[in-house]
Amino acid sequence: MNICVIGTGYVGLVTGACFAEFGMRVTCVDKDRAKIASLERGAMPIYEPGLETVVSRNVREGRLSFTSDAASAIRSSLVIFIAVQTPSRESDGGTDLAAVEAVSREIGRTIEEYKVIVTKSTVPVGTSDFVCGWIEDELVKAGKKTRFSVASNPEFLREGAAIGDFMRPDRVVIGAADEQAMAILKDLYRPLYLNETPFVLTNVPTAELIKYAANAFLATKISFINEMANYCEIVGGDVQAVARGIGLDRRIGPKFLHAGPGFGGSCFPKDTRSAAYFGRAAGIPFEIIESVIRVNEKQRLRMVDKIEKALGGALDGKTIAILGLSFKPETDDMRDAPSVDILRGLIARGVRVQAFDPVAMSRAKEVLPDILYCEDSYDACKGADAVVLMTEWNCFRMLELDRIKDQMRQPLMIDLRNVYLPSSLHEAGFDYVSVGR
Repeated sequence: MNICVIGTGYVGLVTGACFAEFGMRVTCVDKDRAKIASLERGAMPIYEPGLETVVSRNVREGRLSFTSDAASAIRSSLVIFIAVQTPSRESDGGTDLAAVEAVSREIGRTIEEYKVIVTKSTVPVGTSDFVCGWIEDELVKAGKKTRFSVASNPEFLREGAAIGDFMRPDRVVIGAADEQAMAILKDLYRPLYLNETPFVLTNVPTAELIKYAANAFLATKISFINEMANYCEIVGGDVQAVARGIGLDRRIGPKFLHAGPGFGGSCFPKDTRSAAYFGRAAGIPFEIIESVIRVNEKQRLRMVDKIEKALGGALDGKTIAILGLSFKPETDDMRDAPSVDILRGLIARGVRVQAFDPVAMSRAKEVLPDILYCEDSYDACKGADAVVLMTEWNCFRMLELDRIKDQMRQPLMIDLRNVYLPSSLHEAGFDYVSVGR
């Protein structure tokens, strides 16, 4: 089966590479000619463990190709995945569908025979109806009566673990309005269907909503445990024990109960804002989601206050080492990373920031140009009044504490991810501050 994936970001590139790994002939499309040229040279535009290996193997074996010629890829494919960016609108938090509309209209101008058009990008409920309308509009303009189907197949890929999530997913969700489209998509996913992966086969609006419901629920767990952490700090509780105590309840589960500076990345902030917007627009506000967003925003600002308090209430003129910048480990993604708001807050209070991240510094420079980027963790700690562990990369879990202490003005660690045991830091001679303990 020939398919094309329009958009070569995290979702599109991983989707295309993994379908090629299943044996499909895949063409990945992007209007950015420089990105396509880079991919053809074997250079990945994103950091994702294992992706370069999968891409290079399938290019070499002739199943995966890249082009900026969308029309040619559309004509030669039976299934067309739309995997373009759907950012939040600054004005109201709703989803900007301009890129989806542009691709849909290109499809309408191009198709001459039956196609299945699948929204892979995270889009609000009802977007597939818009896609259908945009394609129909272009067909009418061209005087064509080409038949097509529009379906929804949301992605559930975690950055840093996307290849495994695609190849061994918890579930595959397919929403389609007709049996032919459903049959084609089930056939496309046959390697997983035969492997007893759970499939949720439903209508299009339900499939669109499932992704938002999943992300909103996970974000709720994060904001909930962060509020518990803040309360633990007042009453002398241990949020990690609280999380374990409730996480052992199988109705709750242990995942996403790690206190910290709040959630970030390309999905949770955007998707919660979008869900809040379309809930309000429908006259049924999602009160829980609205609260989750507020809690997350406050948590980031609370981290600035926590750092200031740990330094005796004065930040002006202080030098702080920051370990980790990306919103989570195993990615270079800086989109909505908590580090951005926290560091801007510190800089506004007169802090000199020295930072190190294993892979995200080149992207961080685009949004945080006014900090010093260092060669490694120890370089970042030279002359620092405090070291803040921002992102829980594995390389920060076993730091040489004596070496760090010798390079700092004072031995103070502020651990925003609760990576270390308080006792081990105290034994090493550090003043130690964490979250909810």
